[in-house]
Amino acid sequence: MTDFRIATAAYPIDFLRDWQTYAAKITRWVDEAATGGAKLLVFPEYFSMELASLFPEEVYASLSAQLMSMQSVLTDFIKLFAALAQRHAVTICAGSFPVRVENGSYHNRSYLFHPDGRHEHQEKVQMTRFENEQWLIEGSNDVRVFDTELGKIGIAICYDAEFPLIARRMVELGANIILVPSCTDTLSGYWRVRIGCQARALENQCYVVQSSIVGDASWSPAVDVNTGTGAVYTPVDRGFPDDGVLISGALNEPCWTFADVNPEALAQVRRNGQVFNYRDWDGQTRVLR
Repeated sequence: MTDFRIATAAYPIDFLRDWQTYAAKITRWVDEAATGGAKLLVFPEYFSMELASLFPEEVYASLSAQLMSMQSVLTDFIKLFAALAQRHAVTICAGSFPVRVENGSYHNRSYLFHPDGRHEHQEKVQMTRFENEQWLIEGSNDVRVFDTELGKIGIAICYDAEFPLIARRMVELGANIILVPSCTDTLSGYWRVRIGCQARALENQCYVVQSSIVGDASWSPAVDVNTGTGAVYTPVDRGFPDDGVLISGALNEPCWTFADVNPEALAQVRRNGQVFNYRDWDGQTRVLR
């Protein structure tokens, strides 16, 4: 696998006039990343919640009503990202969208769009207190890895990145890159996810890509305050940055952050690194016997 460029978003939530305004915004963002040479684009968790503003106030101001109403634009959301992935021949992680599943509950679902327009998805496993106690969004038990033209990719949605076994399962299934769409309101929340991302990159000797919502949306009870940036993290070993941060955008500044990655460098460090975190994972289980 040759080098390729990743674009990870620090994405601002807007109050939208209509679907056309949303489609034009997303099209601009994807166009900019593709023009910058990115082959993999990563949007943040719950960036889709700005779509709730398309509905009346009694809907967008209600945690439960917005979930139900947003199902009516899910098909258009999927069609938009599938078309843009095809148009630019890129792979897009479309952050996350709360999707109503067969039993009537809601899951936090991240769609991955391939350059041919196909899409697959990963659902969030570990739910935060807000999701569990106020929003009533349920977690999934399924961990997947996606075969792409850029290699095998996993998606650990926000809080999932703080739990080692979720990412480890993805790596065991072959993932060399783990995408982390995130949504955090406080600076401590952003750092909690970031520290988790860096730990996952260190212990698995893989790339981890974080994307964040930024800015305020006082009209939304779900994503009213947002803190973060886009970044790409690496192993902490020879051939990689000493602090494990390949690149990090300016905090709370809406933009794409670009990074060139080399999957072969991961294979090299797993074979010839100063340490063998990836290989030595099972050694720690000795203390559990």
